[in-house]
Amino acid sequence: MRINYDHLAAEYARHRRVHPEVLKDLVASGHINSSSRVLEAGCGTGNYLLALRESAGCTCCGIDPSEGMLEKARSRSVSARFVQGQAERLDFPPDSFDLVFSVDVIHHVRDRQAYFSEARRVLSAGGRFCTVTDSEWIIRHRRPLTAYFPETAAVELGRYPPVPDLLALLARAGFQQIEARQVEFPYLLTDAQPYRDKAFSSLHLIPEEAFNKGIAHLEQDLAQGPIAGVSYYVLLWGTKG
Repeated sequence: MRINYDHLAAEYARHRRVHPEVLKDLVASGHINSSSRVLEAGCGTGNYLLALRESAGCTCCGIDPSEGMLEKARSRSVSARFVQGQAERLDFPPDSFDLVFSVDVIHHVRDRQAYFSEARRVLSAGGRFCTVTDSEWIIRHRRPLTAYFPETAAVELGRYPPVPDLLALLARAGFQQIEARQVEFPYLLTDAQPYRDKAFSSLHLIPEEAFNKGIAHLEQDLAQGPIAGVSYYVLLWGTKG
């Protein structure tokens, strides 16, 4: 099944939020300040880019193939530039950015080597690159997503590239100081609406029967009180030498 992200833009804008620890690491490890030039590939509705703009005052540009997502992003800010484009073909000259990053996007990129090479090309010397993704361990331990919708695990393991493969591609693209680190953010889930609205793309890729069973279980448990959740990500970093 192919997902139309133009149709998901409203749900993404309504329900998706910035992971506080990811944002913190992007600012710190990306060395972001008011003079930094930042590009987000696959910016969606602009959550992370606008959060960086607000926290550091940097110059921001986002690209995304979905015009529906970009319309939502543009409606939220006139201080950032949002353009339609593909990660594999960045329409910018060399030395355009100090940080290029993507969050939960790499599994949508068909030619990942081309993306990494393009990211390195548009970075300034010493510029930083980061792709934020999920490892196999994270996919198997998502709470509450995998706990209530276990069918999503197989779907996601088929979509997300293994972290060791991504690290090898970063090295092949010429990045240096390559590293991976995992972050987590515990929280309490009090509302099933994001799941009812399928604001997580994997919920569109499992059988409807499995989705309905998971929603019923989730709502039953929420009726007893908040559900403890934890959001994990792994950040893969590289530097242009």
